[in-house]
Amino acid sequence: MPGSASLAANQYYAHPRNLFWPFIADILGIPAALPYAERTRRLCAQGFALWDVLGACRRAGSLDTSIEQASIEVNDFASFLAKHSRIDRIFFNGTAAERMFRKRALQTLPAHGEMRMFRLPSTSPANASIPYPSKLAAWKALRP
Repeated sequence: MPGSASLAANQYYAHPRNLFWPFIADILGIPAALPYAERTRRLCAQGFALWDVLGACRRAGSLDTSIEQASIEVNDFASFLAKHSRIDRIFFNGTAAERMFRKRALQTLPAHGEMRMFRLPSTSPANASIPYPSKLAAWKALRP
């Protein structure tokens, strides 16, 4: 789920210290200073979709560990992937996203044998234990 700053801005990765958009700028050449709508348009134009595993949940604050498990609503990946059948890779922004997908969404997919999945280090400012260069190197897996 997006954090408080992202929910307030109605934009993915809106927290000023989140590294997602700076990584996208470095790796895919989409300037982080562009308006949000233009960044997401260019991301899609390069063949990427941006979506959360969870469509809704309740939690206090922005930490994934605060999510109330009984409140979780998973996005409909089966319909999304059926509609966008050329998608062959899913990248997870951190362990929590991958874990939630594997636990709550993967079993809803009719055939996922061809789908390649990659867990990348979280770009959240809360994930300060991994040095920037190491995170960036891992995120370069986005390149085809």
